[in-house]
Amino acid sequence: MRLDVVTIFPEYLEPLNVSLVGKARARGRLDVHVHDLRRWTYDRHHTVDDTPYGGGPGMVMKTEPWGEALDEVTAAGYEAGAHGPVLVVPTPSGRPFTQEVAVELSRRPWLVFTPARYEGIDRRVTDEYATRMPVYEVSIGDYVLAGGEAAVLVITEAVARLLPGVLGNAESHRDDSFAPGAMANLLEGPVYTKPPVWRGHGIPDVLLSGHHGKIARWRRDEALRRTARHRPDLIERCDPAAFDKKDRETLSNLGWAPEPGGRFWRRPDDVEE
Repeated sequence: MRLDVVTIFPEYLEPLNVSLVGKARARGRLDVHVHDLRRWTYDRHHTVDDTPYGGGPGMVMKTEPWGEALDEVTAAGYEAGAHGPVLVVPTPSGRPFTQEVAVELSRRPWLVFTPARYEGIDRRVTDEYATRMPVYEVSIGDYVLAGGEAAVLVITEAVARLLPGVLGNAESHRDDSFAPGAMANLLEGPVYTKPPVWRGHGIPDVLLSGHHGKIARWRRDEALRRTARHRPDLIERCDPAAFDKKDRETLSNLGWAPEPGGRFWRRPDDVEE
């Protein structure tokens, strides 16, 4: 996979050289190119922004530097043999970046990121490149950052770990929280490793039992418990067919009850603190 990032803060992307993404680059799974947007400015101040039409606070990133940058970056990519570019625009006004979106992007051969600053990029830039390639406008959460570079790091790591040959165990991501394809997307439960006792804290006896069925049941119950506590919305919108008899018993003990249609809802008197 080829990855291009155009930014006014190239140094912000240094983490792309370390950890999982750095290993993916070293193994040739990721071909990363970071570009300084100010290379495509021509005034002595290297101006990339201007006041917004219609008034209002803040500044808007200009069309000219972005247009020239994206033209040159994509042309260089094509010349290097890349194909099928996708424009990824991190923005608080985009659709939520989910594991499902990460999987979609991991199947693309070339991602071009446009992390913005200030009040964002002139809309005409996105509209122009939407005529040339698919555009993903994505938000990593319901909050506003100073710029989109942090979102690029988040998205890249989520995508890179899905690429073949990146994780040591190719099956590792299949049990992730939010892994697509499962009927019930539950959060993962707690995990433990050696030593068996640390500062007076032990581990659940079932994990030492060697009984794979009981261990699987315990992990499922813990996933249900954690999801009910932290992300009840996942249970509320889950397909009822995803829950077996034991799941239903666990949910009942946690204060949940099925609606006439089968979906679960929390009984108000039993909501966990």
